[in-house]
Amino acid sequence: MFENLSLKLEKAFKLLKGQGSISEINVAQTMKEIRKALISADVDFKTAKNFTQNVKEKAIGEKVLTAIDPGQLLTKIMKDELASLMGSEFSEISLEGNPSIILIAGLQGSGKTTFSGKLALHLKSKKNKKPLLVACDVYRPAAIDQIGVLAHQVGVDVYEDREIKDPIEIAKNAIKHAKVNGHNVVVIDTAGRLAVDNEMMTEIANIKSGVKPDEILFVVDSMTGQDAVNTAKSFNDILNFDGVVLTKLDGDTRGGAALTIRSVVDKPIKFIGTSEKMDGLDVFHPDRMASRILGMGDVISLVERAQQQFDEEEARMVQKKIAKNQFGFDDFLKQIQQIKKMGNVKDLMGMIPGMNKAIKDVDVNDESFNGIEAIIHSMTKKERANPNILNGSRKKRIALGSGTTVVEVNQLIKQFSQMSKMMKMMQGGGAKQMMQMMKGRGNMPGL
Repeated sequence: MFENLSLKLEKAFKLLKGQGSISEINVAQTMKEIRKALISADVDFKTAKNFTQNVKEKAIGEKVLTAIDPGQLLTKIMKDELASLMGSEFSEISLEGNPSIILIAGLQGSGKTTFSGKLALHLKSKKNKKPLLVACDVYRPAAIDQIGVLAHQVGVDVYEDREIKDPIEIAKNAIKHAKVNGHNVVVIDTAGRLAVDNEMMTEIANIKSGVKPDEILFVVDSMTGQDAVNTAKSFNDILNFDGVVLTKLDGDTRGGAALTIRSVVDKPIKFIGTSEKMDGLDVFHPDRMASRILGMGDVISLVERAQQQFDEEEARMVQKKIAKNQFGFDDFLKQIQQIKKMGNVKDLMGMIPGMNKAIKDVDVNDESFNGIEAIIHSMTKKERANPNILNGSRKKRIALGSGTTVVEVNQLIKQFSQMSKMMKMMQGGGAKQMMQMMKGRGNMPGL
């Protein structure tokens, strides 16, 4: 996510390294490089020019604080301006109606129907709501089938009517159905086209008038760059929607839509799609995204994802096992499965400050866990619980069963052993001992 932009911005900041103060000359040089980086990320020229002008005005005349070099000061100014460009603060969706009606709009292929399913799961699992998905795309039979499959996948109800061809009537009937059956949120998936046309715009405007939604969300494929921004403007002129959803941000996107769309339509980005999985949906936080773009990580979002996946009671049980030297491969396997549920591994690593540069040329594949899981599944229950009994013959059998080599099995066992020792040290007073060891070796400040 935003890897190329992050690297180009980092290159631009290098112009200030070694400088004693911020001057008009070195700031102008840096801003020129930043403007180039933004334009190459598909940010329109006007937005890029205004952005760099704002940063330049705030940077010139600033005094460098003690122990802060010009590059760090400019990074702080850049972060604030990037967050402001994308909306400053996150924006919640309106759920005040009874039922709350959410209308989903966008072009065909933007990820509308998939987002509707993801939103239903988000409302169910994180907002404790009982959503009803509504199939109002009467032109594409596969869309009705798709939303039915997604509804089953996320465990929510769906309303469809293949006999009626009027989407307004279907939507109104769905709202009546929701009231009778205790659904407190209605998510209406509408038809899209390959391009903006009068027929589609008239239809979506009529649905809006007919059902009076509490929230209208415009879904856009972030990989389409400035086309996404132009489409958003066309829809907003007709619908006056409440917020934007950017899908496919985990793909090969340059980021221009995320950086530009707020300044063009003056509507907040409310959600971003972070993976193809149904739980791959995040509330959009402009300040956190700004930090990630500048390579400063996003620890808050990382912790939030971890909290969603890791059960507190299970964590306590793991701690007890570590304390008693009973942490085995079954426990290790559970940890891996929980990490995989948190999302794309490279995306997670990018949330750690400073990791963007470290992993830029590294192919971090989510399937890299498969070999580890295969090795563990090839062990007997006794072997998983007692790794110490793994002798040569057992390792050969495990390697054969998992389609790996004895070298790979040994490597996993060694890594598991090192991790277990580290976790043991962190129990009780072990953490303090570990800090003392680090202090003695590295003379770390403040320890």
